[in-house]
Amino acid sequence: MSLFGPELETINKVHDESRQGESFAQEEGKRDLPAARRFYIETYGCQMNFSDTEIVASILSSEGFVPTPDFREADLVLINTCSIRENAEQKVRGRLTEFRSIKKRNPEAIVGVLGCMAERLKSKFLEEEKIVDIVVGPDAYRDLGKLITVADEGQKAVNVLLSREETYADINPVRLNSNGVSAFISIMRGCNNMCSFCVVPFTRGRERSRDPHSIIAEAKQLFNEGYREVTLLGQNVDSYLWRNEEGESINFAQLLVLVAQVDPKLRVRFSTSHPKDITDEVLYAMLKYPNICKYIHLPLQSGSSAVLNRMNRTYDREWYKMKVDRIRELIPDCGISTDIITGFCGETEDDHEQTLSMMDYVRYDLAYMFKYSERPGTFAERNFEDDVPDEVKSRRLEEIVELQNKHQFENNRKEVGREYEVLIEGYSKRSKDHLYGRNPQNKVIVFPKEQFEKGDYVKVRVTGYTSATLIGVSTSN
Repeated sequence: MSLFGPELETINKVHDESRQGESFAQEEGKRDLPAARRFYIETYGCQMNFSDTEIVASILSSEGFVPTPDFREADLVLINTCSIRENAEQKVRGRLTEFRSIKKRNPEAIVGVLGCMAERLKSKFLEEEKIVDIVVGPDAYRDLGKLITVADEGQKAVNVLLSREETYADINPVRLNSNGVSAFISIMRGCNNMCSFCVVPFTRGRERSRDPHSIIAEAKQLFNEGYREVTLLGQNVDSYLWRNEEGESINFAQLLVLVAQVDPKLRVRFSTSHPKDITDEVLYAMLKYPNICKYIHLPLQSGSSAVLNRMNRTYDREWYKMKVDRIRELIPDCGISTDIITGFCGETEDDHEQTLSMMDYVRYDLAYMFKYSERPGTFAERNFEDDVPDEVKSRRLEEIVELQNKHQFENNRKEVGREYEVLIEGYSKRSKDHLYGRNPQNKVIVFPKEQFEKGDYVKVRVTGYTSATLIGVSTSN
């Protein structure tokens, strides 16, 4: 369950100005057509949720809706939700309360809840949140048009059925808030790893892998549209396995190669890997193709074998260390990031110290760190006591965050003087005179703009650093 380590918990406000301009132009030219209905989406949670929102936007566009950046102007307001932590659910409920003003202004407006919370809570949303009209699970987005029609007639509408086949392979996502350089490609859905703390297998169903031909076609289309980086997404990409009726199969390493072969100028990233599944074949593919970025997100969760066993992670401390050693043996300059959960059921002070010692061993380039949040319906909720006091969880989390910041600062200090190829993603937040991009190891580098533009590849030498960012100067002509 690794995608949910990078819990963004940010708001993705759907606004595709080019599509909106097209819709307005159509209205200008055809006065007899009714005004298009407007939709607004907010997205919480993981990268997979953001990818799903792009699928939803495509489906809504085919239904005649156009996006708006202001929920107060919308005829349809949707929240794509996350259930992985209690805090994410609380934010969604709070946001729904704010949306009550929509109904007062426009009684015919429709409010819907999508995603993992929708699947987990189902009809409770309709009972407790009176403004919610439709509830749609991750595998039911194709039914949005029908569900909206039901809501238009004054009825509540729900579809949270899980599927063993749905991958949305034939739907061309509408890239939302895109920088025009980087894009997600969903290669599989669901998860078969029954980690005891995780709701994903219950909210997103079993694993199913997408047809590789559709993945390659999407990568080619993105490249032709000017995108220069794709991230292959899945709850556990290493377990990707597609078979056809003739018995032919494609595993993740083979898929990775096929995407890398689309064009040498197309960077390829992937998220996320499970320590038990990542293979040497994947590492050798990363070695062979320079455009496969040298970066692996490898969730640890805990440095204690006893805690890992209760989490049902199916590896122990020593196994994880061997995986890290193998990565460093084959790809010495590979960036490694992780997820860490502190305060899981039964975690002792010694268990916590083992997590800190594992962090010292690996020295992660980036980490997503959280206090354990018990989720209803999981194995842990049914079988273990959430017995670590919140103040202890908070103190341990502070120690983990402090150590990670120390490692990142020291890691970045070692980067001074090194030169990397950086793909420019946009302007620095602090100055329009500076650009930023990432190196193959996924580290952000800021440098003077000069003559360069978004989407360019630039050679940059590192001259300075913080714990979060590298600072550099271009060495390209």
